[in-house]
Amino acid sequence: MTTTLTPIPLIDFEPFSQGNVADREAIARQIHQAYHEIGFMYLKHPGIEPDLIERLFARSKQFFDLPFAAKQAIAWSDEVSNRGYIGVERERLDPNKPGDLKEAFNVGKELDPASFPAEPQASLGMNQWPAELPEFRATVLEFFDACADAALTVLEAMAIALQAPPDFFVAPHRQQSHTLRLLHYPPLAKTPKPEQVRAGVHSDYGSITLLFQDDVGGLEVKTRQGEWISAPAIPGTLIVNTGDLMERWTNHEFRSTQHRVRTPTEDQAGRSRYSVAFFCHPDDEAEIACIESCQGGDRPALYPPISAGAYLLEKLRATY
Repeated sequence: MTTTLTPIPLIDFEPFSQGNVADREAIARQIHQAYHEIGFMYLKHPGIEPDLIERLFARSKQFFDLPFAAKQAIAWSDEVSNRGYIGVERERLDPNKPGDLKEAFNVGKELDPASFPAEPQASLGMNQWPAELPEFRATVLEFFDACADAALTVLEAMAIALQAPPDFFVAPHRQQSHTLRLLHYPPLAKTPKPEQVRAGVHSDYGSITLLFQDDVGGLEVKTRQGEWISAPAIPGTLIVNTGDLMERWTNHEFRSTQHRVRTPTEDQAGRSRYSVAFFCHPDDEAEIACIESCQGGDRPALYPPISAGAYLLEKLRATY
């Protein structure tokens, strides 16, 4: 069952980034409640300029409008880098369902080519860029940097919410092992396969995700009661949700919640849907072990320690 009513809280982040100690602690408490109850929040004033978001969406549309051959020329072709183009139905977020009705383009932190050896595998881990769009790279990288900065501030608030040092989550994210993903859900030209949706039921893999979406809609979030609720775009906000590694890190104090993008209704079937997800991931070598404030006494750690990089690779192999 799906309802249009949403209990996902909307939090104005400006008092945290610009306020005093009491303001910061108050916002941290709001974030704690949101992530403990549902794992999602709408964030207002995240520190990312609206003009940059608009420019990024325009560049995204230009990219997905390219001929398939041009996109496929920079396709993600290995299991490690997680960079490049992913065609429609290649990804299956719900492994028990048909491939997702979306295409994507993944970007990571821009690396210096001089740091790679002159070997056949030298391009592994490097971003790939469409030659047809000369201004695309600069806008995407500017957006990546803005999201990385905003994510660190949110992570600082989350640490304060758990009575940990403010840099507890910030420190193991210094290498920016993040993924920026541009997403396009094409109009439905034919009837989907049975149980096929735009994005299958899943939870995110990393620490937090910053999500930007257009007004087409379709995102749904699963509550503790097992009900699917709509999470439409709210002007002037983005969605920030917690991922699997954060759930492990906090011993389920913060929830990693299942979500999906449903197949559009008839009146929306002829429209494209665009969204942008910034998957914030700890440094590959970071050990994800239950933090002290989330365990003790009759609350033992639920998971053994694991490196963030090993966990991500395990998830990607299963998804693709």
